[in-house]
Amino acid sequence: MTSGSTNTHFVELLDLAGIGVVLSPSEGCCGALDLHLGDERRAVERVKANVDALFPYLEECEAVVSTASGCGVTVKDYGRLLSEDPEYADRAQALSAATLDAAEYITSLRSHFTKRDDVDRIAWHPPCTLQHGMQLTGVVEDFLTNLGYELLPIKDQHLCCGSAGTYSILQPRMSNALGDRKLDTLLAHHPDVIATANVGCESHLAHRTGTPVIHWIELLKTA
Repeated sequence: MTSGSTNTHFVELLDLAGIGVVLSPSEGCCGALDLHLGDERRAVERVKANVDALFPYLEECEAVVSTASGCGVTVKDYGRLLSEDPEYADRAQALSAATLDAAEYITSLRSHFTKRDDVDRIAWHPPCTLQHGMQLTGVVEDFLTNLGYELLPIKDQHLCCGSAGTYSILQPRMSNALGDRKLDTLLAHHPDVIATANVGCESHLAHRTGTPVIHWIELLKTA
C-alpha cells in the first residue's frame, strides 16, 4: 500500500524474521482519494472490491498490514463505511479489525532488527493519518530511538506537510506553502534523512529538497 521499494523491503524484513507474507493480486485502491473528493459512490465501490479481495485471507493470515498510513486509516474505517450494508457489514468490520499499520505490527518484532550504518540523525515527520487518524504518536519514534537513531527536535511536528490526499492537487498554493514551512522545520538541525510513514507525505516532501525523504521502514535492517 505504498511505493514498491518500501513494500519490497518490508516483505524482505518480515521474511528474514520468519514471518510469511501473502499478497493479494486483486487488491486495489483503498478508496481514500475518492473519499477526499467527496465521491462516496466510487469510494464504496472500491471498498467493496477490497473487502472481496482481502477478506478471504483472514482465514490464513493473522493481520492485514499497511505500509501507507493514509491507506491503513481508511481500511480501518471500512466497517463504519459499510455498516448499513447487509451483504458487506460483517466482513468489512472483520477486515477493519484485522488491519494494522506497519508500526503496530513490526514493533513487536523489535529484536529482529537493527539500524543502518549509514544513517544516524533522523528528522521524523508523522503523517496526519498516523498521529491524528490512528493515534499512533510515539510508536515509530520509540522504535527508532531504541534502535540507536537520533531523532532530532522538530518544531510544530503536529502540523500537516500539505500533501493531504488530493489537497496538494486541488489547493496547490496553500499546499506548497505548508510544504515549505514543514521542510523548514524538518531541515533545521541538518538531518541525514527525513523519515515518514505515508507515500503521499514522502512524495510531497521529496521533490522539494535534496535531503533524502524515505519511509521509516527503510531505516531497518535485520539484526
